[in-house]
Amino acid sequence: MQILYKVPGYILVCFGGFCLSWGGFIIRSFEQASVWQILFLRSFFFLLGLTAFLLIVYKKNTLIKIKTSGLPALLGGFVLSFSFIAFVVAMSNTTVANVVFIISTQTMFLALFGFIYLKEKVSLIGSLSIFLAMSGILVMVGDSVSSGSLFGNLVALAIPINFAVLVMIIRKHPNLDMVPAIFYSGIFSCIYGLIFSESFRISYHDIFMGFILGVPQLAFGFICITIGSKTTRATTIGLLMLTETIFAPIWVWIFLNEIPTLGVIIGGILVITAIIVKSFDKSINIKGSIT
Repeated sequence: MQILYKVPGYILVCFGGFCLSWGGFIIRSFEQASVWQILFLRSFFFLLGLTAFLLIVYKKNTLIKIKTSGLPALLGGFVLSFSFIAFVVAMSNTTVANVVFIISTQTMFLALFGFIYLKEKVSLIGSLSIFLAMSGILVMVGDSVSSGSLFGNLVALAIPINFAVLVMIIRKHPNLDMVPAIFYSGIFSCIYGLIFSESFRISYHDIFMGFILGVPQLAFGFICITIGSKTTRATTIGLLMLTETIFAPIWVWIFLNEIPTLGVIIGGILVITAIIVKSFDKSINIKGSIT
């Protein structure tokens, strides 16, 4: 795992987004598992993968790192766990294209919450990108009313909102180690899946898909993005993360014949345009201004 720290940051972020892009296709590939069973399997294997990484990197200091992260990391993990729930529920109630396009609006929510909570100014370019992103969401939501996927789209909207709240917590505590927060989120979402699962009669196929979803797709994807973000400019991260937005609909289109509607395509173009416009904002820098 130490070799990851020697790989250029932009390559890690790009590959992390590529890993995350398989989430929708993998969830669609479960045979019989319910939403809560999928959440449990995903979170359980995610925890195993993340724990293995922590033990390799921090070794004997793993528990100390987790304990010293304090209440902010615990609160951040609690908030992020709702994003994990929303992802599984949304993927089961709307198209993959809808979910990933809505998730990509997190940059705009960061700017909006930064203005409200941290009193950070939003530039003209930032305001324009927020307007374009919100327009894209409205187009997709409007399209979903007739297609019957409104519930899934509204649930998906909780993903970027909760992630933005997590970042606000981190920004308020700049010395916070983000890894324990991710670890806590896995614990919380695993408990939710455990409580609400109707039964634990799960096929070996679905257990294997849970492993793929939790370790290489989620854990390894998050690890790559976390490490890569340390040496990659925030503007570049936003663009490289578009690999998830671009590839996720392609996988389900190729393998599952899930074709996005015209409204989703138009809304997705508006969202991607918003992110590209935001990349020209000079107020973004590597030291933590993620607005």
